[in-house]
Amino acid sequence: MKPSILEELFSLEDKIVVITGAGGSIAGEIAKTVALCGAKVALLDINLKAGLEKAAQLTKLNCDAIALECDVLSKDSMEKCRDQIIKHFDKIDCLVNGAGGNRKEATTSENISFFDMPTDANQWVFDLNFMGTLLSCQVFAREIVKQKKGSIINIASIAGFRPLTRAAAYAAAKAAVINFTKWLAVYMCQNYSTHIRVNAIAPGFCATEQNKYLLFDNNGELSMRGKMILSQVPQNRFGDPEELVGTAIWLLSNSSSFATGAVFTVDGGFDAYSGV
Repeated sequence: MKPSILEELFSLEDKIVVITGAGGSIAGEIAKTVALCGAKVALLDINLKAGLEKAAQLTKLNCDAIALECDVLSKDSMEKCRDQIIKHFDKIDCLVNGAGGNRKEATTSENISFFDMPTDANQWVFDLNFMGTLLSCQVFAREIVKQKKGSIINIASIAGFRPLTRAAAYAAAKAAVINFTKWLAVYMCQNYSTHIRVNAIAPGFCATEQNKYLLFDNNGELSMRGKMILSQVPQNRFGDPEELVGTAIWLLSNSSSFATGAVFTVDGGFDAYSGV
């Protein structure tokens, strides 16, 4: 039977996709859809239990997935994972750098001013989001280079374009991810293969477990910050991690073969809105 045009454009059949932070909301949702599109998936997360739960869910859907404990701030940890992935799947075609996040201690509030934010908290947030992405690319993209083709997606944030009040280290780190994405895209084309593409997705505000403390109060009502955010989102709502997967599938598939060094916002119009 002749494959449909959609299958030809968006199939990930037999591609080996490595996803960091796969136990989380956004990366976990991408992992699920990628697997359902035919990819074989390596779920990496520092929280092995969360990774194993995701892998078990995918196995029930007849998908091929493995879960590995991985610290993206440790090259040694990632190299061990890489070796296990190669042993299990034989190669790596694609990488999604989904590990990231923020900390309350690195966020200004009524109780914590910018001048009092702990250095170690800011360092942790910056390192997790930026260095975790850079180191992951160093380790896993080495295998993609061997294929002379493949796709890398870095998860950035609209905070990388428009720095958000309160989250200094997080916004700075995501801005660095955006810049690094463009740098690596050029580097791969000029030094290895024009068929290795590097792009980023910049999500807007999604109501995930990680940031609910900023968006809602203890009663589940919108916080003052949540109301301020929605006033700047033309679609007037928070996003859902499921709404990012279409962009991810496109970027991982052959249908985006001429897209590299780009950052795609999925933010309900937040970045486009001037406020007037």
